[in-house]
Amino acid sequence: MLIYKILLPAEWAQFEATGRFDGSPLDLRDGYVHLSARDQIAGTARRFFADVPDLVVAAVDAQMLGAWLRWEVSVNGGPYPHLYAPLPRAAVVAVHRVAGAESVDDVVPRT
Repeated sequence: MLIYKILLPAEWAQFEATGRFDGSPLDLRDGYVHLSARDQIAGTARRFFADVPDLVVAAVDAQMLGAWLRWEVSVNGGPYPHLYAPLPRAAVVAVHRVAGAESVDDVVPRT
């Protein structure tokens, strides 16, 4: 199963350089890496990245995350996938560059 992480281009560059993503400021504040299922990413993008002109959406193989991945209900509904560990680059199976939040559904394939 694929799940997704929306990143700023600078976050993606650091992720590639280090081989892991420890989290955005929101992730670090909440204590886990926020991820989304395919049907949740457009809403997540609009809610948190509406004014950002360029995004990177990383498709992640959920099975590679093991017991560190938990599906939990959030204030925006759910359940949403939350990762209680750094996200390893090896778990990323595809990368989609997106021209803003409104383009997520047009760029990320449905499986």
